[in-house]
Amino acid sequence: MTARYDSYIICTSPRSGSTLLCKLLAATGVSGNPDSHFHRPSLAAWQKSHGVAEIEGEHERAALARVFAAAIAKGSGDTGMFGLRLQRGSFDYFTEKLAVLHPGLGSDVSRVEAAFGRTLFIYLSRADKVAQAVSCVKAEQTGLWHVAPDGGELERTAPHREPVYDGPALMKWHDTMTGYEREWEAWFSRENIEPLRLDYDALSHSPRETLRTVLLALSLGGRAADAASPGVRKIADRVNDEWAERLRLQIAE
Repeated sequence: MTARYDSYIICTSPRSGSTLLCKLLAATGVSGNPDSHFHRPSLAAWQKSHGVAEIEGEHERAALARVFAAAIAKGSGDTGMFGLRLQRGSFDYFTEKLAVLHPGLGSDVSRVEAAFGRTLFIYLSRADKVAQAVSCVKAEQTGLWHVAPDGGELERTAPHREPVYDGPALMKWHDTMTGYEREWEAWFSRENIEPLRLDYDALSHSPRETLRTVLLALSLGGRAADAASPGVRKIADRVNDEWAERLRLQIAE
């Protein structure tokens, strides 16, 4: 079966299930190795992440070309399909550098396709912004962002400390997530993009069905979803529920 696309970009925000989706897609063996290949807003960080040596006096465009080539190789593996997770917080810098790499084109979409070929845009969002904010603040405080299905730690950014309700931080993340959603929707409208829309709750409850939806949209067939297993487990607990209840009351005041 001939793929309809050369690449896909998962447009999302933190704690929306993107790590689960990326791991599922990578596990199929047919849909690349999606990740935040352009995460930190720094060319030096991109070069370090992809093992691209700095060359003294090199023009920025040439450096970007080498970084993008390395990212495409990493995000495709041996599948011929490039996958990218693009967090909204990384978006502005990414599109700024994409314009440096492909000047003269009139839209973000045209520049994306100049870099990655025919691209499917996937919008993975989480309707419950309260729960999303709670998940972010709790992860920041405890240092634990992801765990494996067996409970083992997959991503820890700081030593463990007990979570404590922080109203201002939770409100800030709630407002940030709400703003990210508005910004994504405005960009889709401006660029005339009709993304494949995925929902956190549906992904969480039926990961293989969501994966199958993506594979079919990519014209890769749905069979590869049958053997794919979720690579992460939800870590929400009673603390998440208690904080969410308090934050909803705080917002309603």
